[in-house]
Amino acid sequence: MKKTLAAYPYLIWALVFTVIPIILVAYYGFTVEDEAGNIKISLENFITFFQNEQLLKAFWRSIWMALVATVICLVLGYPVAYILAMSESKNKGFLMLLLIIPMWMNLLLRTYAWVMILDNTGLLNAFLNRFGIESFEFMYHNGSIVFGMVYNFLPFMILPIHSVLVKTDKSVVEAAADLGADNKKVFLKIVFPLSMPGVISGITMVFMPAVTTFAISDILSGRKIQLMGNVIESQFLRNYNWHYGSAISIILIIIILLSMAFSSKYDKDNEGSTLI
Repeated sequence: MKKTLAAYPYLIWALVFTVIPIILVAYYGFTVEDEAGNIKISLENFITFFQNEQLLKAFWRSIWMALVATVICLVLGYPVAYILAMSESKNKGFLMLLLIIPMWMNLLLRTYAWVMILDNTGLLNAFLNRFGIESFEFMYHNGSIVFGMVYNFLPFMILPIHSVLVKTDKSVVEAAADLGADNKKVFLKIVFPLSMPGVISGITMVFMPAVTTFAISDILSGRKIQLMGNVIESQFLRNYNWHYGSAISIILIIIILLSMAFSSKYDKDNEGSTLI
């Protein structure tokens, strides 16, 4: 009885902040409003989206940039997570704190800070100009958006991988080394397969916010480049077309659910075969 009562706050939280919003998004996405104000069920919002070449470009651009940012986060994050996990330094806790501290600051503030650094008249170009080097355009293009994604979401890749690597049984690694395996084989055959749950979790945690972001692209592209998050924001807050915005949101939700399902399936498939 006590366990049931203790679960009520979580159920209410899930209902108010997850179930009801999803129901509302589904309602608006699958309905349209005619000139007389009548609401009817329709797939018109989805048809309109897939017939709009500009929005389709924004859709594929969002997925491509999110994938690129995820791969970069994996390439940069895995070595950091590995070094932190395997290090026996007394300063390891301090290094982890340095990794987490930026996450305490609001994403908008962190991103705006880079505007001051990367802008055409920012600190970096001012430094280059002192040495007679012409200013570079570090912002207002696809690369600056990907950079912003990597900067903001890199900890989401490092932390789950680090969490798994820390729990890795060191005796397995030592046994492989005793049997004659070199460092490369130990990593490829033992360490990396055992860390796959953390890798999959990190990929999911980076890809999901990257594919839906709108603040990063707004700030670092000067609103010149539209991602799906920007399209949804404009439909809700500027055009007040909740039906169309909800339909696009549903499409993104499906993409996210598919990526989560793939990650979960891949994780299960590798669960029993990591040491083979």
